[in-house]
Amino acid sequence: MLEYLTDADDPRLSDYTRLRDVELRKSIEAERGLFLAEGEKVIRRAIGAGFPIRSVLTTRRWLASLEDVLGDATVYVVSDEIMSGIAGFQVHRGALASMERLPLPAVDTLLKGATRLLVLEDLVDHSNVGAIFRSAAALGVDGVVLSPRCADPLYRRAVKVSMGAVFSIPYARMDDWFEGLARLRDAGFQTLALTPDQTVTPLDRVPPADRVALLLGAEGDGLSSHWLAEADLAVCIPMSAAAMATGVDSLNVVAAAAIACHGLMRTAAG
Repeated sequence: MLEYLTDADDPRLSDYTRLRDVELRKSIEAERGLFLAEGEKVIRRAIGAGFPIRSVLTTRRWLASLEDVLGDATVYVVSDEIMSGIAGFQVHRGALASMERLPLPAVDTLLKGATRLLVLEDLVDHSNVGAIFRSAAALGVDGVVLSPRCADPLYRRAVKVSMGAVFSIPYARMDDWFEGLARLRDAGFQTLALTPDQTVTPLDRVPPADRVALLLGAEGDGLSSHWLAEADLAVCIPMSAAAMATGVDSLNVVAAAAIACHGLMRTAAG
């Protein structure tokens, strides 16, 4: 159903307003049980993953590119000026969709069919979370477990950076940070704590194991001392001697995650 709107303050557009206000968006999305998908490709992936559409906001220029997947969804069509004014930025490929969230699986449910997991502790940067999900999906990781304070993978920025990969890889959120790793061990997972410390075991020298969970900490601070102590083994990505000599002793968390995901698949192959 198409509705042509000419007023940026129209209450029907309330799902889309003030997208740059992160704290406001967190409260709105939690309250309404929604998330936003930006751009044709991401919207298609969200629909393909089974997320129900609340509504779509687009311009005349981009309407035709989505018509085949929108069905009878409510579509608000506005001018380019109104679109930019509502969002506060140039919308990628001219379309936003407000989608209904689906219930997250319990951590125990996610663990049942998995052999290779990433576990993210307190990553609060949405771009980093989205990029890590993209690497995990591309490199065959079975799922992602989030600590209670980890950023929301369905926040608009995370969804966009992941190119919709957050829809294709299952994830769950811990309800108990302190005892969370114990549940992984009880399920038969070897827990590997990734650290920049070059004195620990290199990731490529870890013996193969049937079930492995790789722990990643926030950019800068890294993993907490509690999780480092609780993990079965601390591992690192070896830095070259030349890099170390110039003070480059670590990678950012996104690059490290990509390399580590590839390493997890190596251990899976044995």
